[in-house]
Amino acid sequence: MSSDSTLRLVWVYPDLLSTYGDRGNLLILAHRAAARGFPVEAVQVRSDQALPESADIYLLGGGEDGPQSLAADRMTADGGLHRAVERGSVVFAVCAGYQILGHSFSARGASCPGLGLLDLRSDRDPQRAVGELAGTVDRQLGLPTLTGFENHGGRTALGPGCAPLAHVTAGVGNDGRTEGAWHGKVLGTYAHGPALARNPALADLLLRWATGAAALDPVDDTWPERLRGQRLAAVGAA
Repeated sequence: MSSDSTLRLVWVYPDLLSTYGDRGNLLILAHRAAARGFPVEAVQVRSDQALPESADIYLLGGGEDGPQSLAADRMTADGGLHRAVERGSVVFAVCAGYQILGHSFSARGASCPGLGLLDLRSDRDPQRAVGELAGTVDRQLGLPTLTGFENHGGRTALGPGCAPLAHVTAGVGNDGRTEGAWHGKVLGTYAHGPALARNPALADLLLRWATGAAALDPVDDTWPERLRGQRLAAVGAA
């Protein structure tokens, strides 16, 4: 966190990467941080603005092909996200934003360069993945079952420089076997929902990474846990 102890959250390019309501991840993080007494500054940075380099958590959401490729081009030219990662900031990205973090992704039938912040490449599959997504999270992260909703035509191959976020128990994720990826403090997923509303422990992991806290005070998760129980039960019934 910054020297004045304010937790700074940045929603990256809401004009390009906000198709599926992933802005909810920003709201969840701000709420859970404030509930622990952290002063929070949450800002939205449009694609015609420079990305700040000193924020604590950067969030990217979903988007269609054209906006996705434009977002990647502008983030590459800007360079702010790369510099933020180099200084230890947290990045959480969903769907199109997740693909952008890799070396390349497919948009409008062409291969487009990504940011190279995660060792992965994404391509197209003829069959679109739409529906509930669940998986057993990498044990190193110490999180319960991942739950979300996916809606994408991408297939993602991970390289040796990153680990899968989860191993799929329902849905497709990266390739029907693994879902998402992470390395250091950079984490991506295909899970909408929004993801952090369905996975409060994942939200708290990002907050711990950003604040350096070994643990966070508990908050009332009655409603998030009811949502998780409902969605995971629906997957089990299906």
